[in-house]
Amino acid sequence: MNKRIWDNLYFRNLYMDRKNNGLVFLDMKKEIGTKIEELKNKHSTIILAHNYQIPEVQDIADFVGDSLDLAMRATKTDAKNIVFCGVNFMAESAKILNPDKNVIIPDIDARCPMADMVNSEDLMKLKNDNPDAEVVAYINTTAEIKTLSDICCTSSNGAKIVKNSSSEKVIFIPDRHLGAYIQRLVPDKEMILWPGLCPTHHQIRKEDILKLKKLHPEAEILVHPECRLEVIDIADYAFSTNGMVNYARKSDNKEFIIGTEKGLCHRLKKENPDKIFYPVKSAVCPNMKKITLEKVLNSLRTLEPQIKLSDEVIEKARKPLQRMMKVGRGD
Repeated sequence: MNKRIWDNLYFRNLYMDRKNNGLVFLDMKKEIGTKIEELKNKHSTIILAHNYQIPEVQDIADFVGDSLDLAMRATKTDAKNIVFCGVNFMAESAKILNPDKNVIIPDIDARCPMADMVNSEDLMKLKNDNPDAEVVAYINTTAEIKTLSDICCTSSNGAKIVKNSSSEKVIFIPDRHLGAYIQRLVPDKEMILWPGLCPTHHQIRKEDILKLKKLHPEAEILVHPECRLEVIDIADYAFSTNGMVNYARKSDNKEFIIGTEKGLCHRLKKENPDKIFYPVKSAVCPNMKKITLEKVLNSLRTLEPQIKLSDEVIEKARKPLQRMMKVGRGD
C-alpha cells in the first residue's frame, strides 16, 4: 500500500483489506502499543512525554509532565535509553543531564520556534554590554544557549529564580511574555527581556478567553504565563502546565477554561473524569504534534535519531540546569 495512503488510514485506525475488498477496522493503537512495550523492555528504555503531546503518545509514556518534571525524571531513571517525546531543547536537556545514556527523539525536526529565536552572537553582545547582569535562561533554549547562561528556569520557578538572583540586573531569555509576567512578580529586579515568544501562546487572544467565558460562565480561567499579559489579566490563575494539573485536581470547581496548548486537556480529563475542560481550539503547537505512535515505534526499533552533543557543550550547559534543579519548583 502507498505509504501516504497508509499514514492517512492509520490515523483513522483502519486499513484496506484488498482480499475482501472492504474496510476492516483494527485496533491499530493497541497493536502498536504492544510492540512499543516489547521493544521498550528489550532495549531498557523509558518513554518521557510532554503534556502537549498527542493523546496516544501520552498514553504509552512511562511519565508525562512539564519541562521541569521531565528534566528531573531523566536524572532518576536506570534505563539505558530515553525516548523523549517533546521538542528538541527538552531532549537536549535530558542528554545534558544524562551524558552516559542514549537520548532519542522520535522526530528530529520537532523543534521549539521560541528556542530558535536566540542566537549566541547577539546574546554575547548583550552580555558584554551588561557585564553586571545574570543570564536567566528559560529552559526553552538550545544547549548552545545554555552554555552562555548562568541559570535556567521554567514557567513554574522563574519568579523564584529571578528573585533569588545574586545580581540586581537580569537578562531574561527568550520569552518576553514570561519575562514580563515575572517582572510583575519581582518588581525590584531590573530585567532585560529578549524579544522572543511562543507562537502558540502568543496567538491566544483575550477575545478567545472571553468568548469561552461567555459560553461557560461557571468555568475558572487557567492560563499559561507564556500568554500575553492582557490574557493573564483576565484569568483566575496563571500556572505552568503542571500547576494547572495540580490545581484542577484539588479544586472543587467542575469547569475550567484552559489557556495553553490544547494537548494538556487530554491529561486533565484523564486525571479528572468528573470535570470539564474547555481548550482554546487554535492553541496547537505543530512541532509538538510531529511525534506519533508510529515514530515512537520506529525510534525504538532503530534507537535513532539520537541527540548528539559535544562533551564541552554538555559540561557547560549542565551547570545552569543543575542550579535550576536545586531551586526546584516554584508552584
